[in-house]
Amino acid sequence: MHFEIKRSHFWGLIAPVAFSLGLLVGFLVWGRAPLAAAATTGTAANPVVQNPVQQNPTGATDIGTQIAGLQRYEIPIEPNDPILGPVDAPITIVEFADFQCPYCVRHFEQTYPLIAAQYGDQVRFVYKNFPLTSIHPDADPAAQAAECAHEQGMFWEFHDLLFGGTLGLGQAAYAAYAEQLGLDVAALTACLEEGRYASAVDQDLALGQQLGVSSTPTFFINGIALVGAYPFDTFASIIDYELEASGQ
Repeated sequence: MHFEIKRSHFWGLIAPVAFSLGLLVGFLVWGRAPLAAAATTGTAANPVVQNPVQQNPTGATDIGTQIAGLQRYEIPIEPNDPILGPVDAPITIVEFADFQCPYCVRHFEQTYPLIAAQYGDQVRFVYKNFPLTSIHPDADPAAQAAECAHEQGMFWEFHDLLFGGTLGLGQAAYAAYAEQLGLDVAALTACLEEGRYASAVDQDLALGQQLGVSSTPTFFINGIALVGAYPFDTFASIIDYELEASGQ
């Protein structure tokens, strides 16, 4: 489906990469508390987010130096998580997202296709639900509908239709998307009405809260937190560094 591209001149292009790093280190950078300490409490009482790091605080232009100073998190990937890409891919991108979030839509439309086309099987995508129900009332039902589609083996196709937004969100739209994909519409509707995956969505949300996620989309690229719908070049700067570091 995709093809592999290696950038042999990455370090020769450090100047434009440094521009991307200006964005990277301007993000919310995550604290030093180990993930296990947060995960074992079962609560978000002690979030690991600390103060944001200021843009390029040291004046360093070496991407390796800057990334080396960032916390990496081991994000648990469950057997039933929606996963796209090889299990042995050198890059894993975990996304916490909301199907009603316009910034998540922007990432889906503008950045995700470029990552998939540029890096192909070098990247494994993992989706985690993080519905912001206080401002997006359709986000939680949409997340559950996507999980119901996942039960029938078509999470990513359903994911694409939800973010594509041609029919909007809502139960009628979910049934129409299911029909468009050739899913068992009655089964998906029953799954959604009984709230079969409500607790699974809640578990993703709780995990994100324990990690300190507070907005969508939030990404973890090989454990490095990246908050926001940033452009492809920002993702590429981190991915290229990780590939270079691993000898890919």
